[in-house]
Amino acid sequence: MKISQLAEQTDVPTKTIRYYEDIGLLKSAKRAENGYRYYQAEDVQLLIFIRRCRDLNISLDEIKTLVKVQRQPNNSCEMVDSLITQQLGKVRKAQQELQKLESSLATLAHCCTSNKIEDCMILNTLKASPNSA
Repeated sequence: MKISQLAEQTDVPTKTIRYYEDIGLLKSAKRAENGYRYYQAEDVQLLIFIRRCRDLNISLDEIKTLVKVQRQPNNSCEMVDSLITQQLGKVRKAQQELQKLESSLATLAHCCTSNKIEDCMILNTLKASPNSA
């Protein structure tokens, strides 16, 4: 299949597919005489796997590792478990940071009672030095 068909089947843009080839995450496609890239069914499966990993915000380096360990199906999956646990920790930390951000924005959104820029508490709060806030 052509790269456009692969992109359609996997919901991955053609530019991204080319990038994955360039960095070695996806093996280089066979080329026809006309220069078009041609892909196999296994490329579809791998690209769907990569897309799902990216949906989980797993880094490309970690995805490379996950792709590599699948070539040794009898080995322990301890590393895979650890990687997912670490990713879960990152997500939880990001959620905490977003909750703090939400709280700060909510406080700012409700602090201004003025109708004039010169008296705007939001702007004054944002301009204040960290020690005076």
